[in-house]
Amino acid sequence: MPDLKLCLEALSALSGCNVEQTTAGSQLTPQDFVNIVALKQFYKQEGFQQLEYPSIGTLSVQDADDADLYRSPEALPEGPSTAGPDLSLRATVKINPKDFFDPQYDYDFTNIKDADARFTRGNEQYVRPCGWNRVALQVLKRYDGGDAWLGTGSSAWPVSYHGHNMDGSHGIILTHKDDSADAPGFLDAAAEAVVTGDTRGRGVYSTSDVKTAEKYCKRFRSQVDGKTYMVVLQNRINPEKRRQCQREGYWLVYVPDGTTDIQTRAIVQESLRPYGLLLKQV
Repeated sequence: MPDLKLCLEALSALSGCNVEQTTAGSQLTPQDFVNIVALKQFYKQEGFQQLEYPSIGTLSVQDADDADLYRSPEALPEGPSTAGPDLSLRATVKINPKDFFDPQYDYDFTNIKDADARFTRGNEQYVRPCGWNRVALQVLKRYDGGDAWLGTGSSAWPVSYHGHNMDGSHGIILTHKDDSADAPGFLDAAAEAVVTGDTRGRGVYSTSDVKTAEKYCKRFRSQVDGKTYMVVLQNRINPEKRRQCQREGYWLVYVPDGTTDIQTRAIVQESLRPYGLLLKQV
């Protein structure tokens, strides 16, 4: 496992919180971190400045190094996702490494090249994160229904990578390939949600290719060694909740218009489950 302080810095960079070590129980779980990263992406895409998250309160969705990439609207509606303290305030989150990380499943892909080797998860191609160092997260026996989602067989969920700034502003639109009568009704709603101009589908984006995630990932300079690192979350994505985009390798977890904050968080939690924190020195 990489230096613990480096891992905490990576979690801080992803979440926008000050993540610190504790010997007590962790304040947030790995699932909470993917929820926060995904929700910050989504609410920023929707034009909000803040979101409320249970147990830690108000979080800014606008990071200092994103200021030139995302311009906040001049006026924002008041509500659960906009009210709160000044954006410069960062919440402090305590985690216990013993119940958060799972070192026995760490895997260093830094010097591995798969070339033409093919791997699968859930009968779909798994592009391994070659060039990255994976810090395993403690997620076994944390979900109802067992751990088959994290396996390698046909019942496993496919692998998904979450880049910090990946959202619909990159010109990604939905694909509706199923013309059957029993196709999920919200696909039609999703198609209507595509924004003319920047062709943005409403929801949370991820990708099956770590090289794509790398283009949008968070970077931070470590106080541990003074080096700059990139950080990406490695997840599994619920195949029943994701929808493929027209741009190959992109997936959308669709969030219907009018969904409440609680419902949006539930959609993310049912769709994305983290199991690895990926680090790569720049």
